[in-house]
Amino acid sequence: MKIVLLGATGQVGRELCGVLAALGDVVACDRKAANLERPEEVVALLARERPAVIVNAAAYTAVDRAESEPDRAELVNATAVAAIAAEAARHDAILVHYSTDYVFDGTTPGRRTETDDPGPLSVYGATKLAGERAITAAGCRHYVFRTSWVYAPHGSNFLRTILRLAGERDDLAVVADQTGAPTSAALVAEVTARFLGSLASAPPAHGLYHLAPRGAVTWHGYAQAILEAARGHGLPLRVPPEAVRPLTTADYPTAARRPANSLLCTAKLESALAGPLANWQDDVIATVAMLAAPAR
Repeated sequence: MKIVLLGATGQVGRELCGVLAALGDVVACDRKAANLERPEEVVALLARERPAVIVNAAAYTAVDRAESEPDRAELVNATAVAAIAAEAARHDAILVHYSTDYVFDGTTPGRRTETDDPGPLSVYGATKLAGERAITAAGCRHYVFRTSWVYAPHGSNFLRTILRLAGERDDLAVVADQTGAPTSAALVAEVTARFLGSLASAPPAHGLYHLAPRGAVTWHGYAQAILEAARGHGLPLRVPPEAVRPLTTADYPTAARRPANSLLCTAKLESALAGPLANWQDDVIATVAMLAAPAR
């Protein structure tokens, strides 16, 4: 099975490189090899490679900057995705794509399901939703995974930022009225590999799935959990977990509005996997341990 992986050097892409190699011949493309700001070049690459599976881990993810760069966000997250989906349909390839909890407005309590009506609050969320809809309209076989609060031991993300700031500053305050489930890039890659690994036997139904670990936490609670894990590994902290101050969203204005409730219902995914996902704390603890381990 030939797999073309787009966005191979991003948080999710790097994790995918490790797990997809066991499934077939992987053509891993970074931004230089496949830049979604030039969709025609990406389509030409796909036409040359003729993969059985296209995994698109590339996206415009600068949530606040998207408010001032809507055309660029639309190009990468929607226009290019539409072109990739059309190429997948043309050659009957399976398309795997990743979306976001930011397609919802977060005003409703509880967990959002795949059939709930979206209502993005930001340009980023709107362009990711447009990408989802473009894939459906193209008619290709696809798996779209909506994730939330993605992090990894590499790249730019909340977990790494909190560790850095807690080691540099004497004071740290984090928003405490937005709730979600931190999702490791490793979990996203693992689920993707399990879906693709089942293609020859009993593949899950194509379509949209919510992919996030169990449990719920605020950004403030997440920061405290990160620092608690770091303290357990003896990492130097100028701000201990109990000293992280809570903020409201109003206290910390951003260019893009965030959903107050980012919780996703993963019942459909757990049914497809025939088992429950782990709680969010498990991968946070494992990731901090990885970062705390001495370099070899």
